[in-house]
Amino acid sequence: MKSGVAQSGSSYERKETYSPRQRSSSPEDRYRDHGRSWSPPGKGSLDHSRPDRERSERGRYADKYSESRGREKQDRERESDRRKHRKSSSPDRKNAAERSPLQSSLSHEEPPPKKKKEDLDPILTRTGGAYIPPAKLRMMQAQITDKNSLAYQRMSWEALKKSINGLINKVNVSNIENIIHELLQENIVRGRGLLSRSILQAQSASPIFTHVYAAVVAIINSKFPNIGELILKRLILNFRKGYRRNDKQLCLTASKFVAHLMNQNVAHEVLCLEMLTLLLERPTDDSIEVAIGFLKECGLKLTEVSPRGVNAIFDRLRHVLHESETDKRVQYMIEVMFAVRKDGFKDHPIILDGLDLVEEEDQFTHMLPLEDDYNPEDVLNVFKMDPDFVENEEKYSALKKEILDEGDSDSETGQDAGSSEEEEEEEEEDEEGQKVTIHDKTEVNLVSFRRTIYLAIQSSLDFEECAHKLLKMDFPESQTKELCNMILDCCAQQRTYEKFFGLLAGRFCMLKKEYMESFEAIFKEQYDTIHRLETNKLRNVAKMFAHLLYTDSLPWSVLECITLSEETTTSSSRIFVKIFFQELSEYMGLPNLNARLKDE
Repeated sequence: MKSGVAQSGSSYERKETYSPRQRSSSPEDRYRDHGRSWSPPGKGSLDHSRPDRERSERGRYADKYSESRGREKQDRERESDRRKHRKSSSPDRKNAAERSPLQSSLSHEEPPPKKKKEDLDPILTRTGGAYIPPAKLRMMQAQITDKNSLAYQRMSWEALKKSINGLINKVNVSNIENIIHELLQENIVRGRGLLSRSILQAQSASPIFTHVYAAVVAIINSKFPNIGELILKRLILNFRKGYRRNDKQLCLTASKFVAHLMNQNVAHEVLCLEMLTLLLERPTDDSIEVAIGFLKECGLKLTEVSPRGVNAIFDRLRHVLHESETDKRVQYMIEVMFAVRKDGFKDHPIILDGLDLVEEEDQFTHMLPLEDDYNPEDVLNVFKMDPDFVENEEKYSALKKEILDEGDSDSETGQDAGSSEEEEEEEEEDEEGQKVTIHDKTEVNLVSFRRTIYLAIQSSLDFEECAHKLLKMDFPESQTKELCNMILDCCAQQRTYEKFFGLLAGRFCMLKKEYMESFEAIFKEQYDTIHRLETNKLRNVAKMFAHLLYTDSLPWSVLECITLSEETTTSSSRIFVKIFFQELSEYMGLPNLNARLKDE
């Protein structure tokens, strides 16, 4: 008996220790378990305890489920009371009361309708939205009456961007004049950022057409220097960025564009020399390759404008070659560069045919150093509202008209010149039947006459054949002096004096007195304006007149216009007199010359 009590006590302790769940159960369950724990242990005591525990747990979960269902029912009742109260307070109480409870529950469960997403205007989005056909875009622009509105300005900006991109992408040597004419029709002052970006992107995509894009920039720069300056600033920044990042391709394209802009007199040669010095300061294979590519494009121009700078660059290349620290391929490139220089850059002319389109007096050269801080003005690439949009458009229209009218008048002059080249005068009858004589004031025939003489001179083997050809032309007497002037000009253009021209002029003086008198008048004119001639031309003119004097083709009385004093002479006239008398003494000898000068 004692052992049974002990066993039951131990089993109670074991139950208390290993089943803490039962402590949280209801008092009845605990009482039931307590009574069961004191019963004597039988054969299947452990088997009986498990179903009892499961039943107690099921009962506990059932109680919890019933409690939660009761709570949900109470919440539904409260909600329906609250809804009824709201409906009763509304004026439509009768209709609300008539509604069936099913409808009310359905309306309660229905989700609220979603708000539609606001439709965005495709014009006002950042990229311009979906594609709008040009005709529809023009129609939309026509419908907007307020030209200062955001929508109209945005539409015109998108149209300007597409137009500039399209024109730049199709430019080439043959159509460059037409493209420039169309480009000036657009407001490139407003879209200067777009124009700069389009040109730089097109050049980096097609470096082989760099000379064409440089010609476009040169023409625009002659009319709008600020646009040329902006493009050059962005090019310098691109080159510096490529140099810092060791991006050889970016350096190659940027330096090639700068070289062609220097050839077109848009960039100053100092910038090119600074870039070459930077590339060869700490030479690597890539920097030498960029420098050689750069030098090929602008070497001929640099040789003309800054020979000392080019010599310094080539000395540096020679030093790099002798050090032999570079790759074999790069050493070969340096040797090829020296060969190109020896050939006079014949495969790399300054400006290709058909691209020298800007007159020298219209060119505007920008002096921009390499190391300055530049603002690329990227804000010009994006659309910005302009409060004075209409006024600025009108200003550009006036400017455009002035530029394009000027171009039209030039082309018309060329057409008129071509049509009136054949005849000096032509007679037409006006409406009344009277004859009107039209005189050619454009000097086109004079140019044609001079061209004919020049070709006859260049195609002759000796002076006698040339004189025969010129006399056969049977030109009017009014052109006698012009023929003499042309002979003198051809002589002055030669690198050194050629006796051919002195003999030709002497032959004409011997043939007719009119030619001799013309050369006398020309001698006085040349002496009075001798300061306008370069040294080389001055020497040739002096030697030709000396030939005419010692052969007695001209009378020595022509020397009366020379008065030797400090006030009446210039440095040029003194050089002329010196060369003139040296030539006379060489042919005549000093005694004969002295006797001739002292002859009364």
